[in-house]
Amino acid sequence: ASLRGTMRQNIDIHIEWLEERIGDLDEEIEELSQSQVEWQGRIALLKSVPGIGPVIATTLMASLPELGAVSDKRISALVGVAPFNRDSGKFRGSRMIWGGRANVRAVLYMGTLVAVRYNPVLKAFYERLLGQGKAKKVALIACMHKLLRILNAMIRDLKPWRVPEVLQSDEICC
Repeated sequence: ASLRGTMRQNIDIHIEWLEERIGDLDEEIEELSQSQVEWQGRIALLKSVPGIGPVIATTLMASLPELGAVSDKRISALVGVAPFNRDSGKFRGSRMIWGGRANVRAVLYMGTLVAVRYNPVLKAFYERLLGQGKAKKVALIACMHKLLRILNAMIRDLKPWRVPEVLQSDEICC
């Protein structure tokens, strides 16, 4: 057997092990979300949003217990998606996001990548920002901020996701 063949076989074995481990972790996440009775309703609300799956919903419940209990500005700062100014006097510095809970921000980022493709509200918002000349990453972070505010309001009001009537017509959406 050649060295390349042996390496390929080892890589395939490792990929198979990783896939099994991912399946095990998915089961553990599901068990965690099912064991927390007070989370079940909130997780169902979060999962009603296109782009939010069980991993993101469970991570938000476990790592961001303030969701739904604090203002949009506060929740944005806690996650680290609120833009902070670097101004001084007449000098206008850059606006950037920083700080916050990195694990929540990371899973929310991945959810936003999906949401800007399949969620009609965020898709329209993302395309509008791109049309205004914003960079793709800037537009994506703005969508992440918007998604977090939507999730905060849904948990606060205990209302499931619904597409606004304006976006339900075929001419505008999808």
